[in-house]
Amino acid sequence: MARVTVDGIIVEVANGSNVLQACEAAGKEIPRFCYHERLSIAGNCRMCLVEIEKAPKPVASCGYPVADGMVVRTDTEMVRRARRAVMEFLLINHPLDCPICDQGGECDLQDLAYSYGSDHSRYAENKRAVQDKYLGPLVKTVMTRCILCTRCVRFASEVAGVPEVGATSRGENMEIGTYVEKALTSELSGNLIDICPVGALTSKPYAFVARPWELNKTDSIDATDAVGTNIRVHARGGEVLRILPRTNDAVNEEWMADKGRFSFDGFKRRRLDRPWVRVGGKLRAASWQDAFVAIGRRLEGVRGERIGAVVGDLCDAESMMALKDLMTALGSPNLDCRQDGAQYDVSRREFYGFNTTIAGIEEADALLLVGCNPRREAPVINARIRKRWLAGGFPVGVIAASGPDLTYDVESLGDRPAVLTGLLDGGVGFAETLRAAKRPMIVVGGAALAREDGAAVLAAAWALAKEVGALTPEWHGFNVLHHAASRMAALDLGMLPGEGGRSVAGMMSGGVDVLWLLGADEIGPGRIGPDTFVVYQGHHGDAGAARADVILPGATYVEKSGTYVNTEGRVQIAFQAIFPPGEAREDWRILRAFSEVIGHTLPYDDIETLRRRMVEVNPVFSRQGLPRFGAGELAGPAGDAGAVGSAPFSQAIHDYYQTNVISRASVTMSECSRIYSHPVLQAAE
Repeated sequence: MARVTVDGIIVEVANGSNVLQACEAAGKEIPRFCYHERLSIAGNCRMCLVEIEKAPKPVASCGYPVADGMVVRTDTEMVRRARRAVMEFLLINHPLDCPICDQGGECDLQDLAYSYGSDHSRYAENKRAVQDKYLGPLVKTVMTRCILCTRCVRFASEVAGVPEVGATSRGENMEIGTYVEKALTSELSGNLIDICPVGALTSKPYAFVARPWELNKTDSIDATDAVGTNIRVHARGGEVLRILPRTNDAVNEEWMADKGRFSFDGFKRRRLDRPWVRVGGKLRAASWQDAFVAIGRRLEGVRGERIGAVVGDLCDAESMMALKDLMTALGSPNLDCRQDGAQYDVSRREFYGFNTTIAGIEEADALLLVGCNPRREAPVINARIRKRWLAGGFPVGVIAASGPDLTYDVESLGDRPAVLTGLLDGGVGFAETLRAAKRPMIVVGGAALAREDGAAVLAAAWALAKEVGALTPEWHGFNVLHHAASRMAALDLGMLPGEGGRSVAGMMSGGVDVLWLLGADEIGPGRIGPDTFVVYQGHHGDAGAARADVILPGATYVEKSGTYVNTEGRVQIAFQAIFPPGEAREDWRILRAFSEVIGHTLPYDDIETLRRRMVEVNPVFSRQGLPRFGAGELAGPAGDAGAVGSAPFSQAIHDYYQTNVISRASVTMSECSRIYSHPVLQAAE
């Protein structure tokens, strides 16, 4: 540790820290443009100048290492004059765009110009102008505003792992761009907007829409994947205008995937805002009472074993708990959350969770990916894997179908589950790499479990983890990577067939007379038997609504308060940002109201009572945070590890931008799908 004196305050910082970090440890705010805590140091802007005792001139604090006994002054006349000079240079070419710039009110240059700017300039030369660059349908560029901080360049190459942004020319002619203009191919490109300190990179869908002080901001959780990214929903009136990430170092750091960030326009398109009942083969608008009565009449005389329910990928835990209690009251064991047909062993939570935790990836020293593609299924987790890979000493092996570049070097071991058997037998070289590691990780994806031999693949992966030393009292290296936001909570609540109950496949093949779909839109309408009475409860007119006999309009994840459990088992609560449209209501309230109509009233009238009921079913819903734990019991999940099939793994996600009803309703996501599915269209039109 080094002892540093900052403006008379003595602080101790780790050796190797820079002066800027020492100043922040002392509570001093240092202005900066190019420096970012999660990126490499560039030292471009010189705005962070400070005075160091015995130094002949001001020093850029971001790139200067601390030394024991160093004395730093952050607010002397020399420092102020130096920062004013830097600000004057930055504003020589910066346009007077503040009235029309989307960064207005959130701009670092605006804020620091207020402190260090001048009311006049000594320079009369014409300002330079730079042609705007095409970066795709998500990021808008006004490159004349660029101050060449290179944050975007460093983010693209270091965090996103897609080094498509760079600088061309030198001096006054330097420009930031992609050289050959094309759409950025990163699923994290929206983060360029957040890290840009000026208005050079802004959001295309948000262009000229609102000012930040006009928006109501609500903390929530991203439900477009299973990472559980912490977000803040910005709304005005009854409309969501943008979604930004919140910092949570244990989950998403400060990054967010593009699908969750930009699909918000899907909240208002193709929405269900009133109940509908099919009469004479045609859906007709109805009242809530008429819809409930129609369902109640159809349920009359139907035995419990002929009633089934399927929950979708965006459901909150409260609505699933209410549906399970309703099905139990009706005597139905037919309940399932696995639209993809994945096979799990729920006897222990570690059999279906990401046990290493997302933050724990940084402690691992070897990784094997089995039937998963983190770049598509969980871009934020993929960025965390890349972060660990960049630190060195982190070999990555992959057993999966070929897909896009994972943004880090991997050793391809094949695309068939038989490779797992080879690793167990020691016939595959990567097995020795795993055995030599002190903290190896194995990640099994959804595509590996959504097969006929899914249980065998799960058992084989666990056996391999046990064999290579990934399961110890201090370290748990076995992980299942989900890509549905509701899946972990559904498994925790036991949303699986009961004794004698039918799975999704069994219910689809005419195994039930009445089928309740709670946001289940990933099931083709053609799979449902023609004689099955279908109740669809959801928020978009997608596949489920097309087949429904009764439609009950629900709420999206930004229109209700709900509990979500991410792939690592972290319980998080999202708060309501806006109200559902029309007559749509929160899903658990719909189920509670219907239960009263049919005489099986659910025993909760408010969400707090419902959450206590969730804790009764599984105490994990009362857990604050996510404690780290090692592997206790080594007995593996049910399944024959030697019964893996010969068919190759498939991709769990074929189109990253079209994976749920919200993204399919989004015009922005449709445009992304069009461009990225057809690379020839990436060039600017």
